Amino acid sequence: MLYPIFVLMESSKYETVIGLEVHAQLLTQTKLFSGDPIYFGANPNTQVSPISLAHPGTLPKTNANVIDLAIKLGIACNCEIVQKNYFARKNYFYADLPKGYQISQHTTPICKGGNVLIEVNGRQKNVQLNRIHIEEDAGKSIHDMYEDRTCIDLNRAGTPLLEIVTEPCLHSADEAFEYVTTLRKLVRWLDVCDGNMEEGSLRCDANISIRLKGETALGTKVEIKNLNSIRNIKRAIDAEVKRMIQLVENGETITQQTRTYDVGLDCTLPIRDKEDANDYRYFADPDLTAFHISKTHIDAIKSSMPILPNELIEQFKKDYQLSDYDAQQLCDEKSIADFFIKAAAQTKHYKALANFILGPIKQYLNENNISLKEQDISVEHLVNLIQMIDEGQVNFSVASSKILPIIIKENKPPLAIASSLNLIQVSDGNELDQWVNEVLAKMPEKVVEYKKGKKGLIGLFVGEVKKLSKGKADPKVVTQILEQKLSN
Repeated sequence: MLYPIFVLMESSKYETVIGLEVHAQLLTQTKLFSGDPIYFGANPNTQVSPISLAHPGTLPKTNANVIDLAIKLGIACNCEIVQKNYFARKNYFYADLPKGYQISQHTTPICKGGNVLIEVNGRQKNVQLNRIHIEEDAGKSIHDMYEDRTCIDLNRAGTPLLEIVTEPCLHSADEAFEYVTTLRKLVRWLDVCDGNMEEGSLRCDANISIRLKGETALGTKVEIKNLNSIRNIKRAIDAEVKRMIQLVENGETITQQTRTYDVGLDCTLPIRDKEDANDYRYFADPDLTAFHISKTHIDAIKSSMPILPNELIEQFKKDYQLSDYDAQQLCDEKSIADFFIKAAAQTKHYKALANFILGPIKQYLNENNISLKEQDISVEHLVNLIQMIDEGQVNFSVASSKILPIIIKENKPPLAIASSLNLIQVSDGNELDQWVNEVLAKMPEKVVEYKKGKKGLIGLFVGEVKKLSKGKADPKVVTQILEQKLSN
């Protein structure tokens, strides 16, 4: 959708106010109130039972693992864990929930308050949370399989979700982008949710309003539903803010609505007028007993939790003398951070280790679309390879491009690989001297240029010796020999 230039100019008059609702599907084996399995990609309507199909006479039973995962995320987000809890019925008709209503939490969310620290353009901000509560997911309505009917897949019905609700405290699409990025990293770090937005296990609704700068009252809110990529969250918010400003500048009224984002058109489209909370007629579910979480149980979960990313970044900088960039990159995924810690216990070459993990290892994982959890890489072999580089037996280029892939695929020791491929660097002065003499003899004009002051040519000579030796010449020793010969 195209917007007049004046809309962009007038946008400086307005402040954007955003609140986000992120739905995270929990990493449990079964559904929230039944023993039905949950895994992505199963044939339609195969992960159901009389309970999830709401057959008469069936009763739900709470999955205790869901409670523990909610507590874990609440602790990580500095929330108050509400010890007395119950589930409520949300009376809003879902065509793809056989019961006709959703079970959620209203008066007693399991986690209250809290915050998530983000960084935008070098500036830190604490995003304030309103609540984290548990609810069940609905099934999936499929509208594009037939022209004259809708299909319903109930596999997802009853899947446990955490809804993480912020206060209306975000003020730009960039802040929203960074918040969801940080939250996705956190739920993955804690093994609460896999964060796969393309599979729908992490989804976001954005509540957006605008107001004149300096005003304190919130404007009319519009909700954009089911944003399924972080990039689209940013694009949808930008598009909706432009639409709202255009309406106000034209003297029109913003309607409280639920809208959807059309990626192709880059605009939002209305779905329905928005309901208020009292329209849902919440009441305590009579089939589910209230539950109490003891302080002892909360403390036990807290003591079992891993160190969180922000704290680990500072620890990496202090204990291993890593740069802020390296520490942040290593702590981007828990499996990578854990691998670094394990390897760092066996070597003091911390920077070289970080370079290997963030460089060739991460490249290999990305190219093969796998995580370090799925690929077993020998810490011992990697540490030995780094030691071989330090001792001058191989250089980094050969180690990363030729030896490391074989370590990963075949789990062979690096020395055996280098020996079998004839990759051990030659440091013997006589042999190196012969290669250097041969290269200098072939390039007399370059030798003259070097002696006249073009010292950058040393790299050319080293490269030619490397070619001649088929990569076996030790570049450090070669450089020393060249400098000595060329200085005469």
